[in-house]
Amino acid sequence: MASRDRHVSPFHPAFWPLWTGVWIFRLLCRLPWPVQLRLGKSAGRFFFHAVRFRRDVVATNLKLCFPDLSTAERRALGIRHFEAMGIGMFETGVAWWAEEQRLPHFEIHGREHLENAAAAKKGVILLTAHFTTLELGGRMLAARFTLGGLFRRPDHPVIARLMQHGRIDTLTPAIPMNDLRGLIRALKQGHTIWYAPDQGRRSKFSAILPFFGVPALTNTATGRLAAMTGAAVVPFVGVRRPDGSYLLTLLPALDTFPSNDPNEDALRVNRQIENFILQAPEQYFWVHRRFKRRGAGFPNVYQR
Repeated sequence: MASRDRHVSPFHPAFWPLWTGVWIFRLLCRLPWPVQLRLGKSAGRFFFHAVRFRRDVVATNLKLCFPDLSTAERRALGIRHFEAMGIGMFETGVAWWAEEQRLPHFEIHGREHLENAAAAKKGVILLTAHFTTLELGGRMLAARFTLGGLFRRPDHPVIARLMQHGRIDTLTPAIPMNDLRGLIRALKQGHTIWYAPDQGRRSKFSAILPFFGVPALTNTATGRLAAMTGAAVVPFVGVRRPDGSYLLTLLPALDTFPSNDPNEDALRVNRQIENFILQAPEQYFWVHRRFKRRGAGFPNVYQR
């Protein structure tokens, strides 16, 4: 039986060992938050040494985006990133399973920007990016605001079941990743949609544009969506502080956006994401191969 067959029951006996691991992890996610932070860091350091391929991807990304750092500084940043990834596993568990009163302490700065944009009832594109804090930051913001978002259902039946209850059921509305009409309809109906365009796919809504000064396949749809729907674009980021609490920052809706140039709009989005990353560079999703599939004339920077 192929584990990637979506039609197989998630409770098939073949998956019982995985469910055992899930329930053990769920118990760990009930430990005091400082303990979870320490466990996450330890797990991340283990993966840094054990998973060479992803370690090399991170090293390549950091070398391209932070060329002024020394080799030792980039290695230290890479280790901190893997620690953040390890903590991100526990953040996901807490986001999916914890009652609201058990969430770590968090503050929301700039909530009036989202309130004002939502009050116009023209829809809000909540512009963010893929950070290791993604799940928990979204859960925290959803504790104060009604949020919709895009989702891609995993092929693995157990993971799909967990995501259904942990993430998809909390979105209002939940829109399949490939349902462009559903996304446009939700925005026109006035919904706030969590939207992270920083993992580009080659399509008619993509272009090769600078990201930290490096040519990258870039999603150009943000401005097009805003133009088609009249939705405001409100930048958002969630960052874990050194003390284990969280700061969620909402910025004013982008002014004079969109322009008449989708590429210029996408460049502006890239610059906003870069500014967010610089607040906590170790918490961005550097394990993603951000500079792949760039086409002819560009080297495969991940080839070893």
